[in-house]
Amino acid sequence: MSIRIDAHHHLWQVARGDYFWLTPALASIYRDFSLADLSPFLTRHGVAATILVQAAPTEAETQFLLGVAERNPVIAGVVGWTDFAADDSPERIAALAANPLLVGLRPMVQDIADDDWLLRPDLAPAFAALIRHRLVFDALALPRHLTRVRRVTEIHPDLVVVLDHFGKPPIAAGELDPWREDVAALAARPNTLCKLSGLVTEARPDWQPDHLRPYVDHVLRCFGPDRVMWGSDWPVLNLAGDYDRWMEASSALLADVPEPGRQAIYGGTAARVYLSARGRRPSSPS
Repeated sequence: MSIRIDAHHHLWQVARGDYFWLTPALASIYRDFSLADLSPFLTRHGVAATILVQAAPTEAETQFLLGVAERNPVIAGVVGWTDFAADDSPERIAALAANPLLVGLRPMVQDIADDDWLLRPDLAPAFAALIRHRLVFDALALPRHLTRVRRVTEIHPDLVVVLDHFGKPPIAAGELDPWREDVAALAARPNTLCKLSGLVTEARPDWQPDHLRPYVDHVLRCFGPDRVMWGSDWPVLNLAGDYDRWMEASSALLADVPEPGRQAIYGGTAARVYLSARGRRPSSPS
């Protein structure tokens, strides 16, 4: 049986001060979250490894996360941040990539005012550096960005692109289009993958698995299980549920997927995409 991996979670210390989006208005998550808070859920659900993802647009936070990963073997990799538009972005990426725990980089596209930011010519050296250092590009994008993400995959066909949270479809409104068509077009690009994560925070407060099912079924049809990976998006998840409920919902949503496909979604895809490319693999479960 393949190892189970949570391919998307966060940890933070509020006093670090660079989480511009994290305010007291988000009362349920406006506090520190450490690996000690997450560990009971990992143990309960047999999650043997994780991918820790940035939550602040600073290299200081990336270094903080790499330090946490170095002290905690359960964290198999870190998706960090650097300024893709900086003149020295290739050098910055090379320096970060010198740490083998770095497996990808993620600009916070959803928070950038320019919807065409991804298509700026001055980002090309950064994308080339990701390819050179075998790093994944995590796309934190909204539905309106999906055509731009697809264009990036066309311009850089050797770049591995992982779409976070299905591109945050409008689940609360029950709308599928134009998200449905844009996701299908993105999935047609062979260098793209998608994370089954972050859906419940896009749904109504009274969400049930059936509210998510049309979106999950569409992504599975378009990408196939070998290009989908499961993540918790914890502790952002706590805004709309908890780890146990998301695991239960995921089991219901994936019940009809054959066992090899479920193994890919729950760990095999993440291990291949994030770790094997960097010459690494998660520790074997005890």
